[in-house]
Amino acid sequence: MTGRHVVTGIGVTAPNGLGTERFWSATLAGRSGLGRITRFDPAPYPVTLAGEVRDFAVDDHLPRKITVQTDLMTHLALAASEMALADAGIDPARQPEYEMAVMTANSSGGNEFGQREIQALWSNGPRHVGAYQSIAWFYAASTGQISIRHGMRGPCGVIATEQAGGLDTVAQARRVLRGGTGVVLTGGTDASLSPYGLVTQMPTGMLSRSADPDRAYLPFDIEACGYVPGEGGAMLVMEDEGAARARGARRIYGEIAGYAATFDPRPGSDRQPGLRRAIEGALADARVTPDEVDVVFADAKGVQGADLRESQALAEVFGPFGVPVTAPKTMTGRLYAGGAALDLAAALLAVHHSVIPPTTNVARLAPGCDIDLVRDVPREKSVRTALVLARGHGGFNAALVVRAVRD
Repeated sequence: MTGRHVVTGIGVTAPNGLGTERFWSATLAGRSGLGRITRFDPAPYPVTLAGEVRDFAVDDHLPRKITVQTDLMTHLALAASEMALADAGIDPARQPEYEMAVMTANSSGGNEFGQREIQALWSNGPRHVGAYQSIAWFYAASTGQISIRHGMRGPCGVIATEQAGGLDTVAQARRVLRGGTGVVLTGGTDASLSPYGLVTQMPTGMLSRSADPDRAYLPFDIEACGYVPGEGGAMLVMEDEGAARARGARRIYGEIAGYAATFDPRPGSDRQPGLRRAIEGALADARVTPDEVDVVFADAKGVQGADLRESQALAEVFGPFGVPVTAPKTMTGRLYAGGAALDLAAALLAVHHSVIPPTTNVARLAPGCDIDLVRDVPREKSVRTALVLARGHGGFNAALVVRAVRD
């Protein structure tokens, strides 16, 4: 045991690419997965765009006996988990079952499955509601189904802190590894694009109402008008570095080196938001200084006030324009519990390949957004240390540092 916790496998289900290679290629090429909602007719709704995982055929990934019991959020999590395990070269059947754990993030629950069953209830009566309604909607369903499918009987759990959950759950996975568990599948996926799911998001007032996919999600831009919702996410395989090397791991993408979380004060309290403290806490946990950070993967809400506050926190820690900043989620939308997990996957790939993916479509930075935003094309750069930020609705802040591992 080295005490260093590393990522050895990545699985991605994203609107702009199914599978890690397709996602990464699309991201570096600036190809967006945003478009008009196709799962239902969005015409009656003020929000018509989303990041849908359009090339996902569930029967290609999962048996029918599982798909009828579960919601799309779980289908995406199971598929990403299979990809991550294959990427890591781990066969769960050959691992001690009580030394494998599952930690996922979720925010919306299985609302598409739930809406279908509620419609059956009101249209045809209680006898037409399926027995699986009792479990498919549950925000812990993905953790449970992954655990059952792969025989992972070690510590299992779920964290529900909206966008921040994708980082919070990785930090929990690190704690589980410190406790002696051998392998943890961690990350998050969400799928909240049913009519019911969309309606529950709209009261925040933060969703973009633009019908132009190229102008709908513009974080830090002077024309920022909200964010585009999306679905999908990423799952990661985490191990102790020494154990990974001892088993002959195919590759090590990077180390989960530091983490911190804070909670914003009550609105109107005149106290400062907690994002800066989260950044400083994560850097201290990783024992790195601001000048050692090569790139920041921003939360990038696309809401002018929130963007300004994030820019100010970055400027306070790194100095104005002091560190490259990117937000590849402009190509996927905000995936809620899956969003930060996908950003973390992108950060690990940036470290692994020494390239910073771009932020697309942002033309003019808003006043006060004094950041070195990587725009439109990738930036070739040695990336040894990356910082990933996430803010969840309601005041959650999380920051996580990933670092290259020397052979």
